[in-house]
Amino acid sequence: MKDYYTLLGVGRDAAPEELKKAFRQLALKYHPDRNQGDKEAEEKFKEINEAYTCLSDAERRSHYDRYGTTEGFGAAAGAGAGFGGFGAGGFNDIFENIFDDFFGAFSGAGKARATKGADLRYNLAVTLEEAAFGTEKNLKIPRWQTCEVCSGSGAEPGKPPVTCSQCKGTGHIRFQQGFFSVSKTCGKCQGTGRIITNPCTVCKGNSKVKIQKEISVRIPAGVDSGSRLRLSGEGDFGSYGGPPGDLYVVLGVEEHPVFKREGMDIYCQFPISFAKAVFGGEVEVPTLDGSSALKIPAGTPSGKSFHIKNKGVPRLGSHHRGDQVVSVYIDVPKKLTARQKELLVEFAIEGGEVLDESVKGFKGKLKDLFSM
Repeated sequence: MKDYYTLLGVGRDAAPEELKKAFRQLALKYHPDRNQGDKEAEEKFKEINEAYTCLSDAERRSHYDRYGTTEGFGAAAGAGAGFGGFGAGGFNDIFENIFDDFFGAFSGAGKARATKGADLRYNLAVTLEEAAFGTEKNLKIPRWQTCEVCSGSGAEPGKPPVTCSQCKGTGHIRFQQGFFSVSKTCGKCQGTGRIITNPCTVCKGNSKVKIQKEISVRIPAGVDSGSRLRLSGEGDFGSYGGPPGDLYVVLGVEEHPVFKREGMDIYCQFPISFAKAVFGGEVEVPTLDGSSALKIPAGTPSGKSFHIKNKGVPRLGSHHRGDQVVSVYIDVPKKLTARQKELLVEFAIEGGEVLDESVKGFKGKLKDLFSM
């Protein structure tokens, strides 16, 4: 008596799914149509079929494990079971998977089935303000939609499709493939089971037409570049009554001339005068909400950063906002009056700054230092 477990390459404690997987792999390897004329492969295929027929049936397997044979269990349980003796968990359970791998289609192929429409993608550019506070956009989406003239039949109204003469309306052709009766999609009607003799003049028999669909999209506050919005059912219409696909709106935030975003925070640079840096004071800085007062302490150096709370971008789905970070820099004037130049020279001297000794006289210094 052959060892069925050895034939399938599994242990005696193999679970049903493990048995099925092992049999499926071996059946593909030794299938007669892959090994035409190879008697050894054909015999191997029969042996693994016999083994799986026994082990896939719980009662037969129990009998085999106890007595090491199928004799006495029943006439159909022995080696003579051949290709017709499959149990409830036998080859029929996995035939479609094997056939799909081997032939590229399975025996249950019939009329074309309802198919979901394709998903669509739309790239949408928004401003930083729109991304921060949300907005609503009206989009025009090109998509396929069921032809209203023929109601999706593809045929001219009043001239319905006729039954395919080749497959008799079944959508598939059955033929013999080795040991199996195989069916494949009918090439004449492409699996629909019908032939359109008078195509619709609008959709040209395609059953769908391309349209521009206007859609209103709500952009939530806090989105960023790469954020995706899914609009269910706004993609292409399905085929043969299938559901439509979805529309994915992918956002891209445009660069801002003043602000730079990092996460929830907003960054900007703001100029202050030398006097403001020295003596301090208050300045009005731009924010996403408009201008906001910022106090500058006396003695503020160039490059100093200040945080303005809750002036950044909201967290998506929340009212919590980030901060605005303002980096100040001293704005050096390019044009000075004679008096301003004089005072700056006095300031430099008073501060102990060493001026160019080669320049003689106060006027000469001014000329060299501030020549325009």
